[in-house]
Amino acid sequence: MDFYGFYTGKIFDAYKYLGAHVEGKKTVFRTFAPSASRISVIGEFNQWTESPMEKIHDGNFWEFAVDEAKPGMMYKYRIYDKSGKWIDHCDPYGYGMELRPNTASIICKMDAYRFHDGKWMKNRSDRRKLPLNIYELQFGSFRKPSEEADAWYNYEEMADILIPYLKENGYNYLELMPLNEYPCDESWGYQSTGFFSPTSRYGTADQLKIFVDACHKNEIGVILDFVPVHFAVDDYALVNYDGTALYEYPHSDVGDSEWGSRNFMHSRGEVRSFLQSAAEYWLSEYHMDGLRMDAVSRAIYWQGMPERGVNSNAVEFLRYMNHGLKERHPSVILAAEDSTSFPGVTKSVEEGGLGFDYKWDMGWMNDTLDYFRTAPGYRTQDYHKLTFSMSYYYDERYLLPLSHDEVVHGKATILQKMYGDYEMKFPQARAFYMYMYAHPGKKLNFMGNEIGHFREWDEKREMDWNLLEYPAHQDFHRFMQDLNRFYLEHPALSEMDYDTEGFEWLECGAESKCVYAFERRSGKERITAVFNLSEKEQELEIEAGGITALKKVFCSEWKEYGGMEEKQNNAVKIKEGCCLFRLKPFSAEYYAVINDEVVIND
Repeated sequence: MDFYGFYTGKIFDAYKYLGAHVEGKKTVFRTFAPSASRISVIGEFNQWTESPMEKIHDGNFWEFAVDEAKPGMMYKYRIYDKSGKWIDHCDPYGYGMELRPNTASIICKMDAYRFHDGKWMKNRSDRRKLPLNIYELQFGSFRKPSEEADAWYNYEEMADILIPYLKENGYNYLELMPLNEYPCDESWGYQSTGFFSPTSRYGTADQLKIFVDACHKNEIGVILDFVPVHFAVDDYALVNYDGTALYEYPHSDVGDSEWGSRNFMHSRGEVRSFLQSAAEYWLSEYHMDGLRMDAVSRAIYWQGMPERGVNSNAVEFLRYMNHGLKERHPSVILAAEDSTSFPGVTKSVEEGGLGFDYKWDMGWMNDTLDYFRTAPGYRTQDYHKLTFSMSYYYDERYLLPLSHDEVVHGKATILQKMYGDYEMKFPQARAFYMYMYAHPGKKLNFMGNEIGHFREWDEKREMDWNLLEYPAHQDFHRFMQDLNRFYLEHPALSEMDYDTEGFEWLECGAESKCVYAFERRSGKERITAVFNLSEKEQELEIEAGGITALKKVFCSEWKEYGGMEEKQNNAVKIKEGCCLFRLKPFSAEYYAVINDEVVIND
């Protein structure tokens, strides 16, 4: 290992040196604990008695090698502080861990599995000019083998369950909530104790690799949630690892997070090397196709509060990490969960930005959901909540998220958020999703939204699949499947997402009617999207702009989706240079532009 690089926060491969490594007939344990007075390894191989580690290199690292320790065996580090008190810790760089509440690390041989995804890895991209339709998933609650809270399918079993569903439903990428090891189910993995350990809830490291390999075989990318800002407070993990605040701030005013966890001290090079190595580990060892960085705003600003100022060390860490990851893996996706207005999140590091590929558009999400919560009679006042996003859209490369955070903790599910009674919610939800999929920006939808989930998500229960026994949910599910496929098949909805020529408002000032219209474009397609979000039938007239014909290609009110209109690919009337649309209440329609220059895919 490059020790100078480790101390200065420059390396991405610390996991290849630190941790437990099978080297020939021996297993070598190494850990970084500069303030420890002494350390022993205890484990199955020595009947949990102490085997003393020796100081190596500059005295800040400790090592022990033994023949008897084999892959699959458990171990811990017994770390003594300066006063002689000790705590048994899991390995910060351990490749595997026991299922909670147990806390031992597990020796793993990381080169046992061979991937078969060479074609996928060669051809994958960051999807900048391609459709990106992400299905966000919590691994343990999509499907469960029984009603028991601790009943889970393993990684390998989930490949057979999940992949056909993703293909059938038109999703080409999967985003997995954190799969690092974590002790508290309710944290969903966002309070980690094992940054290099796939959670044992769902099986082994090799089984996770099999899952990712199977996704790639079926042309589905896998993005992993990664948490570079904070970690769990459990004393057997990173907290006061060597008897001092090695990974965290020593003071609670900046060290304690709002979630009851500890904040990483990004000014320390050893911490930056740890996190960069963890990110690199998931991309290299598991062939993940991207990382969604959690709570980026809490790294940009102290405690996530702009009024407390920019955390320049953490910002520099993000820049260096993202630049290094993209140098090593140019085709991966790096996405930021960030609700701030900090500039340049998706600009390259060379341009002074943070180097992310995409930023979650939290403003779009909040404004749009607020609009659809509002009674139709008051939407005239909120009309521009649906137009405002385009006033700042080109400042960053945005991704439109409807994530797990929007369907928990009393917030209600997406379908529940729609105004009105049960029957009234479905047409509005259909119009809502058609607005989302026509709007520029890549897409993310949390599991259950596509079947019209009514119960808030609970990590202890699987999704309410029995909803599909009800006609309204069957129709809505069919609508979402067709909309997803339409999005994937029509480049006008994705090719020019971040090009100002790819979008044009045709009507964004009809406040009294609550109607909207815009056009999406690619090199070979033009699609006109029109919306009536009032409770009355409305007429919308827009200038034809040289259009000779418009063909209706998708409608939220077709009967097969629960609406009242027969499915017909009929043309809209063009009279005296204007297109005239008659729109049913709470309806959305897509029209293909047909002329000598533009050909729409059928």
